[in-house]
Amino acid sequence: MAPASKADRKAALDVASWMFNVVTSVGIIMVNKSLMASYGFSFATTLTGLHFTATTLMTVVLRCLGYIQPSHLPLPDLIKFVIFANLSIVGMNVSLMWNSVGFYQIAKLCMIPVSCLLEVLFDKVRYSRDTKLSILVVLVGVAVCTITDVSVNARGLIAATIAVWSTALQQYYVHFLQRKYSLGSFNLLGHTAPTQAASLLLLGPFVDYWLTKKRVDAFNYNVVAVFFVVLSCTIAIGTNLSQFICIGRFTAVSFQVLGHMKTILVLVLGFFLFGREGLNFHVILGMLLAVVGMIWYGNASSKPGGKERRSFSMPSDKSQKDGLLSESGLEKV
Repeated sequence: MAPASKADRKAALDVASWMFNVVTSVGIIMVNKSLMASYGFSFATTLTGLHFTATTLMTVVLRCLGYIQPSHLPLPDLIKFVIFANLSIVGMNVSLMWNSVGFYQIAKLCMIPVSCLLEVLFDKVRYSRDTKLSILVVLVGVAVCTITDVSVNARGLIAATIAVWSTALQQYYVHFLQRKYSLGSFNLLGHTAPTQAASLLLLGPFVDYWLTKKRVDAFNYNVVAVFFVVLSCTIAIGTNLSQFICIGRFTAVSFQVLGHMKTILVLVLGFFLFGREGLNFHVILGMLLAVVGMIWYGNASSKPGGKERRSFSMPSDKSQKDGLLSESGLEKV
């Protein structure tokens, strides 16, 4: 009974972690869409800096409460992670500005094969035929329901390339650092969030002015707009934490594949909240294909040989146990 109960507990935590990420991610997209579309707050990079400031405050509180134990992350690894993460944020914003919506969506879909390549190269992961086919079905499904017009230009292609690779590297690095240094999600956020907050708040206003030709300090901060900014920062705490939890429990590839469920949910909510004129047969077909692919991927990757690491130097048994113990605080989230 002990192994079965342990497996059930892990499955329950996996589902809870994933639902936590889905709810917070979809929630923050809806809030940010209202904030930017209805109130004109178009300073995405600065807003992300505020998100990490709120997350930093959360880690300080958790450290005082004893949920975050003292841990070590070497400065070179921290700097590399922050560079990848900040390039991802700025790259995505620039890619969206310089590219058509269709090409922007294609670039986002490219993160899955790039993440697969990183796992194959660095973790020696081998995917079964069913796992590969299920990923392909997800990609096709999401492409069918999200890609409309597609136009490419040189600077847009460069921005999209930087965005895709930096995002894939950032997500891979989350999983890598947690394993290498036996860091729980709280601990890793405690190391990275302050540096990201400081760097984005410093660079954000300049990047946003470059992208929008508007100054963040000249924005009309009325009560409603400030409320939505605070709400966005509050939800972002859960989004940032749940991303680290999910990538730590799964992998960057699984996070990307299952993450397209959020794309489907955002589309559905968008149709109901902001108008249904874009809802048609091929969009519904794409959604169904994507969902089938996600279910198939979950089954295929969990089978023996579906997704396995051929050879990789893992931490010692003791450090793995310490890492699991540090993650046990997640039950209290």
